[in-house]
Parts: sequence; C-alpha cells; structure tokens
Amino acid sequence: MSALICGSMAYDTIMVFHDKFKNHILPEKVHMLNVSFLVPVMRREYGGCAGNIAYNLKLLGETPAIMATVGHDFEPYAQWLNCCQISTKYIQTMDSDYTGQAYITTDEDDNQITAFHPGAMNSSHKNSVPEDDEDISIGIVSPDGKDGMQLHAKEFANLGIPFVFDPGQGMPMFDGAELLELLDLATYATFNDYESELMQDRTGLALEQLAERVEALIVTMGAEGSKIFTGGKCYDIPSAKAKELADPTGCGDAYRAGLLYGIMNDFDWQITGRIASLLGTIKIEHHGTQNHSFTMDSFKERYFESFGSSF
Repeated sequence: MSALICGSMAYDTIMVFHDKFKNHILPEKVHMLNVSFLVPVMRREYGGCAGNIAYNLKLLGETPAIMATVGHDFEPYAQWLNCCQISTKYIQTMDSDYTGQAYITTDEDDNQITAFHPGAMNSSHKNSVPEDDEDISIGIVSPDGKDGMQLHAKEFANLGIPFVFDPGQGMPMFDGAELLELLDLATYATFNDYESELMQDRTGLALEQLAERVEALIVTMGAEGSKIFTGGKCYDIPSAKAKELADPTGCGDAYRAGLLYGIMNDFDWQITGRIASLLGTIKIEHHGTQNHSFTMDSFKERYFESFGSSF
C-alpha cells in the first residue's frame, strides 16, 4: 500500500551572510530600505513539503507517491527522486512556470530573510487525487496552492481515503470557516505550536474541541516534544535528544512522515509519536531537508536508545 503526498515541491537556495542584519539595517530608515548582503556561502537543496515528507517516508521503507504541480525546470529534482525510487507518477509539469523557489538568507544570529516564489504550485488544483489507484491507503494534504488544498481534501473524503490535514505555512490563506471545513473532511490533523494557536484564534475553538472533529490531532512543540489528542485523551510525546543542531528546516515534514508511517503500520499513538519525533531529530542533525539517511536497523536501535523500548 502507498501514501499519496499532496503538497509543494520547491528548490531551496540557502545563503549565509557572515555578519548580522542588525548591523546593516537602520530601524529609522526601513521606509527607504536599500541594502545588499554579500553571501559567500550558498547551496541549493531539494525541498517543498511534499518532497520532504515523501523522502522521509521512503527512508522508513514505505512507498510514497507525490502529487504536485511543478515547472519546466524540474528535471534535476525528478532525477533525484528517481534515484531515491520515489514515484513521480502524479507530478504534473506546468511548462510556462517555474517550480516553487525559496531564497533564504541567514545571518550570524540565525535570523532569516526569505523570498518565496510559488510558481507552478498555484496550479495545484489542476491535479486530482486518482480514483483508480487501489494501492493508495492514506493521503496527506500539506501546504500547496489554496484551491488545490481544498480540492484534494474533498477528493480524499469522497473516495473514502483517510488523510492528514497539514495546513502548515499555508494556514494564513484560510479563514476560520474554511479551516473547519477542511478539518471536518480530514481523518487526522497536525499543527506546530504556533499554528495550533492560530487555528484556535481563527475558529474560536479550543484544541480539545478541535480534536473532537478528527480521530487524532497532533501538535508539535520542537524540543519540548509533541502532544497527541485522541479519544478524549492527550498523550505527551517526548522529543529524542539530538547529537547536534545543524538545521531545523524540514523537521516538521520529517515528523509528519513518521506520523504516516505509524498510521500505515497500525502502531498505537505513543509509538507513532515517538517514531515521528525521532525522525525529526535525525533531520535536525543534518543541513538541508533531504540529505540524511539511515537503515531501519539503525533507526530501531536509536529508537531504543532514545525511549528505552522497541517497536
């Protein structure tokens, strides 16, 4: 069985400024800002929520399929996915657009200035959840074009395919009524701590009330672990200790891949949460979102070291 991963695909261009923005941006002059930063360190990474989730789920031995819209410049990324043996069957190319692009400049205080070009992502509604693929057992609707996220949620629900609602950085596109409509279509929902606060603010409902509308609602809190609300209970999931903190980008996507893995393998929520937590920790120890790797044997060994139990 496979998981259909709906969401963004993007190239991340990451640049490092060997100074501090505050030394070059004058607060009293922000109304006439004109600055330039020398960035001697630059790297280009494969990213996007769908790509990151699929990459991590593949590491766990599952069969993800990405559904996304990409641009005419996607070929290098497609070759990478082929090397990783990740299906691109449901990726559609928009010849007149670029693939999503994120340009991220980081200073010595770890402040970031990001410019994001959605490109082909805005056409995500032109792609549809396949009706004839009986191998798809679960889906996820992660950040993408607004119309696409709404369409794919309805399609999963109409086809009876359980799915995770993961609005992420796309949440500001929706008002409270729209968020509740998506939540009611979903089987599971996941937010980080900031997104959970925004969800409560926009809907006027507490987390416990929101959790009643899905089988499980998950809130991640970085190094503080995560909480899983299900069946009227709340499970506190500890974080796994990181060996080093290299790059937090993509940790949430790794966590969500762990959630999918646990659901697909019928693990209980405490095991599922711990698998997701460990996957996020392994990601944070590496630069970029798709540069880490492991064997399942080594993953299970580290799970035991982190939590004192096996799965």
